Amino acid sequence: MKKNISRNSLLILVLLSTVMACKTKKTIVKTPDLTAVPVTNVRKAENLRMLRAKDIPFNTLSMKGKVSLDINGSVNNVNMTIRIQKDQKIWASVTAIAGIEVARALITPDSVFLRNNLQSVGVKKPFSYLNSFTSKQVTFKMLQSILSGNTIAEFTNDQATLDADSGVFTAKGVQGELAFRVLFNTLQKTAELNMNEVKAGKSLKVVYSDYQQVTDALFPSVMKINSMSGTKKTNLAFDFSKIERNVQLDFPFTLPKRFELIN
Repeated sequence: MKKNISRNSLLILVLLSTVMACKTKKTIVKTPDLTAVPVTNVRKAENLRMLRAKDIPFNTLSMKGKVSLDINGSVNNVNMTIRIQKDQKIWASVTAIAGIEVARALITPDSVFLRNNLQSVGVKKPFSYLNSFTSKQVTFKMLQSILSGNTIAEFTNDQATLDADSGVFTAKGVQGELAFRVLFNTLQKTAELNMNEVKAGKSLKVVYSDYQQVTDALFPSVMKINSMSGTKKTNLAFDFSKIERNVQLDFPFTLPKRFELIN
């Protein structure tokens, strides 16, 4: 039972999120006041293309920072490195404040690999295993977009309803059993993402802030994720101190022989 509890806690951490000897000073891009935002074109298709064009383009993406993890009132503060190779893999390393790596994970479009270094256990599952913790409609690309602060393709297509108020957009709609609502700020970047699957009792809220210039694109250096699945509530607060894109990255993941593999 103890192993199952640790495994599930690790999975939630990696999925929803899923180091820093020093903290670098951030240069935050100021969000313009509403009065400074030009009048919005009323054509939905053009506005959707404009919002998608604000996505940060990347082949690789690396984020390092501090994470506060609260699972049903149990709080832990750790450091985390997240690396993404676009459309191929998401890699994460969780490090205790003392600098000891406690967990590592690798997520691909079809598989999930987890490694708990403290208990010497590993997990190998199909990607669909993640859907037991989130909506069954969550895909690898959707998870990738959540972690990068980019628009989600399924939420910014012609089926979405797009409202505009003084240049601030809200996209909303229903995809299957999943209802969504996305609020954009005056930088035309995502400020808040809401996903609800009422019948399954699952919800996800992500709030993005403190956008930084990463080469020629904007990335949220602060990300707060609130998730509910049944009676389980999970809150994560990311504060990224280093963000890089299109740099050479490694995605090491092996399971030592001493580790027990849990299927």
